[in-house]
Amino acid sequence: MAKAIIAGASGLVGDHLLGVLLQSAAYKDVTILVRQELPLRHVKLKQVLVDFDRLSEYENEINGHALFSCLGSTRKKTPDLSVYRKIDHDYPLQLARIALKNGIQQYHLVSSMGANAASSNFYTKMKGETENDLKDVGLNCLHIYRPALLTGNRTEKRAGERFLFALSKLIDPLLIGRLRKYRSIAAAIVAKAMYKQSLIKQEGVFIHPSDEIKEIA
Repeated sequence: MAKAIIAGASGLVGDHLLGVLLQSAAYKDVTILVRQELPLRHVKLKQVLVDFDRLSEYENEINGHALFSCLGSTRKKTPDLSVYRKIDHDYPLQLARIALKNGIQQYHLVSSMGANAASSNFYTKMKGETENDLKDVGLNCLHIYRPALLTGNRTEKRAGERFLFALSKLIDPLLIGRLRKYRSIAAAIVAKAMYKQSLIKQEGVFIHPSDEIKEIA
């Protein structure tokens, strides 16, 4: 019976992960770090209203067996690149440092396919730098998930993504062999894989590409 902490529980993957953890007999407590309280009540759930720019002030709330970072934004939602980087890089990194300090056994990060610190693309470069910086923290167990195009029902409407979802239904069957990892993946599958990995006692750094995430789930 363990305790889990989720940052980004209102997002596509985080929402599914929260549901899985609340239903799991393996976790007795689930703490979510949120900017605004979610309209959800559960005997196992604790919501902590957080100013992510002042995470150090909430260190006492960030403790348990596993910390799941599902934080992320988009260029449309966060056009200021410095703010975008803060959400996708700085916050996960600070959470990892707190996790190390508080003896949290596992850290799980939702990254992205193509993450590469040497990339010329802002998004994939930022994701790669986040991964590299997290590796340098010295966590006991770090799981990094690199999903392809995420599918699922979002609360916010994204016209561009709706087009990509429709396109993926046509293209996915054509992606076979080594190209399978480029197939779209349901956010629920990513959440399930994260949960399953958290039940395994491991040490080290583990990178999970999209096709492997599906196999784990």
